[in-house]
Amino acid sequence: MNDIVNYWGFLTACILLNLTPGSDTIYIITRTIAEGKKSGIVSALGIQTGMLFHVLAVSLGLAGVVAHSTTLFAILKYAGAAYLLYLGIKMWRESLVIDNPNLDELPLGKIYRQGVITNILNPKVVLFFLALLPQFVTSNLENTFLPFLLLGLTLLGTSTVWCIILVIAASPLGCLLRNNQTIGSGLNKICGTIFVGLAMKIGL
Repeated sequence: MNDIVNYWGFLTACILLNLTPGSDTIYIITRTIAEGKKSGIVSALGIQTGMLFHVLAVSLGLAGVVAHSTTLFAILKYAGAAYLLYLGIKMWRESLVIDNPNLDELPLGKIYRQGVITNILNPKVVLFFLALLPQFVTSNLENTFLPFLLLGLTLLGTSTVWCIILVIAASPLGCLLRNNQTIGSGLNKICGTIFVGLAMKIGL
């Protein structure tokens, strides 16, 4: 903790940053509305696992390689955009998941992996960590592994709590929309379009 500058200020910043809507937030809410609470929670856990990967990469100094390599950064960016585009088109073509026993048969392992891949392939997460974490670590510190890891896990913890809150809040709305014949018939297409929009946002 001695190598961390203003930990409580960092914690406050984490909470405020979580309240700011981003790609992960939109992704989790969209899956919750389209596929139910269980899918939303599993998607959130997948996203957080992807964030843990980034935290470890930054702590070990690997993320700097990606950030300073135009080629690697571009590969990650376009791969992430292509994957979200694929998910959006797939959701467009799938039938709507209604609140019935079939919700218990959702491929949770697949949904989890999609969340992990979506986050890992977003290079902007790497830049975010590289820009934020050094601001709260003692300058000229030779070994930043432990302070970066602690700060990263703090952000990860607050983000996980916030994502679960979002899922719980969005779940009743999703249930209502899925059971509305007028809205429900086009809900998957709306959610798929949102994914395509996220792909464009990441790719640009």
